[in-house]
Order: sequence, then C-alpha cells, then structure tokens
Amino acid sequence: QVQMVESGGGTVQVGGSLRLSCHASGMIFTISDMGWYRQVPGEQRELVARITHDGVPSYYADSVKDRFTVSRDDAKHTMILQMNNLKSGDTGVYTCRLWPDYWGQGTQVTVSS
Repeated sequence: QVQMVESGGGTVQVGGSLRLSCHASGMIFTISDMGWYRQVPGEQRELVARITHDGVPSYYADSVKDRFTVSRDDAKHTMILQMNNLKSGDTGVYTCRLWPDYWGQGTQVTVSS
C-alpha cells in the first residue's frame, strides 16, 4: 500500500518562498508520474504541476509558470515543489498525487499581504 505525506506548508508573506515535500512509502511505483494539486475553499482542485516518471516537468498551471519548480528524487521517494515569489492567490491546500490514484492528505499554504 502506498502512503503519501506532504510537508513544508505554512504562512509566508507575499513575495516569499516555500518548499513543499511529498514522501511516498510502501510499494513505490517509480514508473508513475507525480503531481501537485491546489484547492481553495469553494473551488475545484486544480493541477499546479506534474512531473513524469523519469523526472521531466510536463505541466505547470499558467498562474505558477516561472515561479514554481517541480522535481523528484526517486532514490529518496520524494517529490519537491519549490515555490518562489508567492502571491496571495497561491493560498490553498496543496496535495500530492502519485498516478494513477494515490493521494496525500494535503498541507496548508497561506500567503499573507
């Protein structure tokens, strides 16, 4: 059974940075894509970034391009989301996903002005 655990969320001021981590344990499917989703209350969960099984970023939401960077270290079973120049619109619960359908519990990111 795969378990996904996020860490690194918190509160930061506009313009600041945060680094989110997602650690996977259990049966690790290193041939699977991974990704980060963001959800704001009252809105649908949206895909923010996705990375292929071989470590190539394959998708960034337009709102985060040139500010967020997704990476993975399969030896450590970890995916990272480096978030720079944060904006108030980045506030939300960030959840990691291992395709096809393994999810973490989420970590809160709050960007204050």
